[in-house]
Amino acid sequence: MKTINYNLKTLFIAVLAVLAISSCKKDEPYVELPPVRSGFYILNEGGFMSNNASLSYYNLENSSVLNGFFAQKNGRGLGDTGNDAQIYGSKMYIVINGSNTVEVVNAKTVQSIKKLDFKNNGVGRQPRYVVFNKNKAFVSSFDGTVAVIDTASLTIEKYITVGRNPEQMAIANNKLYVANSGGLGYPNNFDKTISVIDLSTLVELKKIDVALNPFGVTTSTDGRVYITSKGDYDKVNAALTIIDSKTDLVKSTKEFSGTRMVINGDRADFVAGKGVMLYDMVNDVVLKNNLISDNTVITEPYSLNYDDVNKQIFVTDAKNYAINGEVFCFGEDGKLRYKFTAGVIPTKIIFLNK
Repeated sequence: MKTINYNLKTLFIAVLAVLAISSCKKDEPYVELPPVRSGFYILNEGGFMSNNASLSYYNLENSSVLNGFFAQKNGRGLGDTGNDAQIYGSKMYIVINGSNTVEVVNAKTVQSIKKLDFKNNGVGRQPRYVVFNKNKAFVSSFDGTVAVIDTASLTIEKYITVGRNPEQMAIANNKLYVANSGGLGYPNNFDKTISVIDLSTLVELKKIDVALNPFGVTTSTDGRVYITSKGDYDKVNAALTIIDSKTDLVKSTKEFSGTRMVINGDRADFVAGKGVMLYDMVNDVVLKNNLISDNTVITEPYSLNYDDVNKQIFVTDAKNYAINGEVFCFGEDGKLRYKFTAGVIPTKIIFLNK
């Protein structure tokens, strides 16, 4: 009898131990592994009215580049003037300005899922840039609208009227900030406003006056909105305006030569002249006029992209805007890691995780 009781007691203790271990395992915090890049796409703008926009792919695993990637996967080209591309979920959205389309493809295979037509009674809207928020894609178009696309059904739900010839957009404090350039009013009829759209109601709340011909819009980690304006290319200089997204008040505006801004934490990089300007966003001062530290020569710097996983800066080189351009990869120390030839006017890099 004692033996039976002893065995039962031993079994009971063992069960308690297993339950305790199991309980401890359940309470262990979940640790998300950092993303790993498999490669990246390069959207090549192509020559204006040349119908040669294209997509390249750079494979990080074997350091190879494949140009004409979209055409190989779909048996047709992208169209005229590739302007922007972003991955959201499992899909990539490619904005083709001259062809008035947004091509939606599988982000992994680049197989076309749907081509959205951006025309109004047969007249092209000229789509420019795309951003995302809560299963909605927002596409600015030169006809003075921002389209709202449902990312599940891939249908355009509505158009929000903004200012003239809107360009880039950014999101802060549940608001969409849209740069109204008025660029088609060159040389003397530019816009100088930022449209603020409430993302809950999808209604324009107000317009904020900034420097002439705003183009780039980016937000900092603390919710400030940075706007680069091009001026009139003659008497009115380019400028940088900073808006507090909590109050929508302009904090400062100053003459500024940098364009094509990308943000990395509390610092920003701008295309400036033939190099890359390094900017401190905490104190709003230029840290370096040219981050490139190894005398690498870039013929015509066109756009900047930042890989926050591998901590690398990519500069695209448009060359003479007619031949195939190059892509340069720099470390944060400003030294060249590698470079390769892409398509005509490489502009946007879209990073792909494994």
